Amino acid sequence: MTQKTRFQLKHPTGWFAAGREVACALQLLSDANFKLFLWLCLHAERSQGTVSATPEEVARAIGKSPNYVRLALQELQQCGVCTLQAENIIQIEDRFWPYQRHSDSPPGHDMRSYVEQVKRLFLERRCVQSSFTAADEKLAQSLYQRGVSLIDVEHAILLGALRKYAVIRQNGQSTSISCLHYFSQLFEEVRQQPVSTRYWCYIAHKVRTFEQAEGWSQPSPTDNTN
Repeated sequence: MTQKTRFQLKHPTGWFAAGREVACALQLLSDANFKLFLWLCLHAERSQGTVSATPEEVARAIGKSPNYVRLALQELQQCGVCTLQAENIIQIEDRFWPYQRHSDSPPGHDMRSYVEQVKRLFLERRCVQSSFTAADEKLAQSLYQRGVSLIDVEHAILLGALRKYAVIRQNGQSTSISCLHYFSQLFEEVRQQPVSTRYWCYIAHKVRTFEQAEGWSQPSPTDNTN
């Protein structure tokens, strides 16, 4: 082969640089979840490494169920391969993304999205009665700065809610949760003791069962403590 020889792609549109970042993911992920990772890479916006898609859309694209995709995304997040930046926005982490990122977003945009997601996860639980105060927002910003992932925030809130519902079932009544600080110790607990995605699916199912149970009543205000 002479020095003038050049390799050319047959179909250059959509080409993706599969280098050491992809090789790292190959060693880390299971075969099935590596397939999802590759799909995200091929469909990510190059300058940001982000994909905007619902679990249902991804499921249709890769021929899996939405629940399978949700579990797989949780594994990718737990392995540090990607993060959930906002609702249905998946960002591949720098370690696994071969392109330089370019940001046209104003400073603090990611933090604002993160805080909004924490607010949503907090207020959607029926044992919570709060308007998401300035103190709650300050704690959410602290979680962002400490690198607490949204999936860990969700797990901590689910676990705290389940424990609250267990108290309600045992005692017949309980005060409601009125501040995000209620979950503070749990944010660290779920980070230090990682467990399987199947376990968290079970916790989420139990929480929904409590919340959907006939005759379940909203607790009376307010509980600011553990």
